[in-house]
Amino acid sequence: MATAKKVTCPICSSAMPGDWSEYPDYPFCTKRCRLIDLGRWLGEDYRVPEKQSDDRSSPARPDEE
Repeated sequence: MATAKKVTCPICSSAMPGDWSEYPDYPFCTKRCRLIDLGRWLGEDYRVPEKQSDDRSSPARPDEE
C-alpha cells in the first residue's frame, strides 16, 4: 500500500492535505503565495545560474580593420 506524499507550500510551508487538483494554484496553497513567488522572480531574488565561461575555450575574435 502506497502512502500519500506530504506536500507543503514552498512559500509559507503550509500543509496541503488532499489531492493536488484541489489547489488551483498548485504547487502553492493560495494565489497569494503564487504571487509572492512571482514577485521574487521578477525582483531577481531567484536566478537561473549562468554557465561559467572559460576565457581559454572561447574562440578568438578577429581584429577589426
